[in-house]
Amino acid sequence: MKKLIPLTLFFLPLLTFSQNNYWQQHVDYTMEIDVNVKDHTYNGEQKLIYTNNSPDTLYRVFYHLYFNAFKPGTDQVLASSHASFERRGVADKIAKLGPEDWGDVKVLSLKQNGKGVKYITEETILEVDLNEPLLPGQNTLLEMSFFTKTPAVVQRSGKQNKDGVEFSMSQWYPKLCEYDKEGWHANPYIGREFHGVWGNFDVTLNIDKDYVVAATGYLQNPELIGHGYAPLDENVVHEDKISWNFIAPNVHDFSWAADPNFIHDIKKVLGGPDLHFFYEESSPYISFWKDFQGPSVKMMKFFSDNLGKYPYDQYSIIMGGDGGMEYAMCTFIAGYEYDDYRRLLSVTS
Repeated sequence: MKKLIPLTLFFLPLLTFSQNNYWQQHVDYTMEIDVNVKDHTYNGEQKLIYTNNSPDTLYRVFYHLYFNAFKPGTDQVLASSHASFERRGVADKIAKLGPEDWGDVKVLSLKQNGKGVKYITEETILEVDLNEPLLPGQNTLLEMSFFTKTPAVVQRSGKQNKDGVEFSMSQWYPKLCEYDKEGWHANPYIGREFHGVWGNFDVTLNIDKDYVVAATGYLQNPELIGHGYAPLDENVVHEDKISWNFIAPNVHDFSWAADPNFIHDIKKVLGGPDLHFFYEESSPYISFWKDFQGPSVKMMKFFSDNLGKYPYDQYSIIMGGDGGMEYAMCTFIAGYEYDDYRRLLSVTS
């Protein structure tokens, strides 16, 4: 009789080799965004420390400029117009938009370690020639100024969705493309998310004082904000804008939503994260957004007990965008599409 040898004996050397040679790139973003709520535009300053953990020397880097896809004549429109499934509607939606509802991202300046670099914009991809090659194990500082015009909600993100949410901001900033063992993933945006670089985000949003902001990460200055996060310091006087500062450790993206009529509820999970719920005060589905909060706590507790503890101390469920889509530390769910608290719970789950 032949003796059966466990397959793990064959795979163990391969696993060991893979683990010893595995690497990931790393990013540290610091961004300050000044939002104009009247025309849904914003100016941004971005500082990015990019650490090259690969064995390769990098002479170029690439960024995604997602919102450039939301205008006539783009690769996304072309791909959608020839699609044979639900994404075909994207081209039709964009064709119906006026110029005031098109998206646009303009990179105004870009420096590496304090010196200007050459770059070109190819629709949704920014290609950058580095002045100084980025050697293995080294990092470099990339500083960018940019201006963005938020498109109408066509797919997942944008301004003024059907629930009346003013800003549903996913894929909203110049985002460094991923580099891995297969090389650069500088794919043009045709309607799906991308491989993301893991790292840390420090984001400050300057926005009208009447707006409530929901975001990836932990709010650093709740006493200056109020709006359900904490009692407002009575000595703080807000004139036109409030600065919301969020820190998000070890994530691969940063998303946010904002509206002056957001209700903000917080529910605690025993031994788990705080659940934050943001939804429109005037929504006809407001009762569903209240009804599914208790079951959401039970759901998170069940997952924590049976699958593993959620790795962050906070998770936000936000009325915004279209459909339901998960992002770092939060989920966007369109209220008008999920008109039953059990459907909301299912999408969140």
